[in-house]
Amino acid sequence: MLYSCQDGGTIDIEELRRSIPGEEFDYQALLGALRGYERPRDKITALLRRGVIIRVKKGIYVFGQRYARRPFSRDVLANMIYGPSYVSLDCALHYHGLIPERVEAATSVTIGRNRRFDTPVGLFIYRMVPLKAYQIGIDQAEIDGRTFLIAIPEKALCDKIYDDRGTGIRTQGEMKEYLSASLRIDPESLEKLDADIVDAVGERYRSRKIRLLGSLIRHSRKVSHE
Repeated sequence: MLYSCQDGGTIDIEELRRSIPGEEFDYQALLGALRGYERPRDKITALLRRGVIIRVKKGIYVFGQRYARRPFSRDVLANMIYGPSYVSLDCALHYHGLIPERVEAATSVTIGRNRRFDTPVGLFIYRMVPLKAYQIGIDQAEIDGRTFLIAIPEKALCDKIYDDRGTGIRTQGEMKEYLSASLRIDPESLEKLDADIVDAVGERYRSRKIRLLGSLIRHSRKVSHE
């Protein structure tokens, strides 16, 4: 499939797709795919105008719906748009099956400042956490050969509790109510979490609320086995 450009040249879309196998890519990958063409920046403008590619943010792109081979990954994009960061909070909780609803915004944490990016492909939210807390509980996941960083289940929940600073949780009972009523986390899912990991994250955060979570997990597991 060839597309004509205003400069009189053409772009072979199938060749472009072979050069960029993933659905999410950056400016350098795009330039590399167009290295055999004259005036590649003009070619990028033409691709954007035709809807062959969509600019998510400056320097970050996905293929348009007509030219995509598979759905793009919000998680992969979240890592690319702002960093250092990893997927966490509500998105990671849903990914791990801890909360039932799929969230509209792609949520991540970062050691940078809080940011929001309202893009043509959705809203991306980044919440700042302390460096010591950031460095623990991160895993690498894969989707169709593309990888992204995501919080493990325990870390995602700890990040969420830290981010919800106005909850005022002081007891295990209040923590249990918050988890069931506000987050709708099933008690059986809670028992599967590793309290030792939660304790380690709580120490990095210096958070009494997260230490309460660790105690609640141990208590819930003990009660279920009695």
